[in-house]
Amino acid sequence: MPQNGFSVGRDVSLSISGPSGAINLSLITGFEAKPDIIDKKVKGLDGVTRHVRFPDGWAGGFDVERQDSTLDDYWAQLEANYYAGINELPVTIMETITEVSGAVSQYLFQGVLLKLTEAGKFSGDETVKQKVDFVAARRIKL
Repeated sequence: MPQNGFSVGRDVSLSISGPSGAINLSLITGFEAKPDIIDKKVKGLDGVTRHVRFPDGWAGGFDVERQDSTLDDYWAQLEANYYAGINELPVTIMETITEVSGAVSQYLFQGVLLKLTEAGKFSGDETVKQKVDFVAARRIKL
């Protein structure tokens, strides 16, 4: 729900789907995504530099407050599959945004690989924060 004409964090919802079904992360508190771009400079014999840009996938991450073992179990299964020689299949991320106008925009990240970058620090009187990074082949508008 937008606030005073601005998009805010509550305007986005995420659905992550793997080969075995939904991956329901307990409490996502942050999400970021950015396109990866390859910039090339081409200098002609005329001395003029021209620029070329190539899309090169996407990258991003989730901040998660640990409420259950979903993320740990997912990573344990990926690790076990790796050592058993089982191919890792990509996941998809569906990003749904409620726009300030009330319209809904949806984007699908395809060819996604997740990486558990922080499994969490356990200490007294603190919540356990986890971090997942991802890379994706493409992000398409639905």
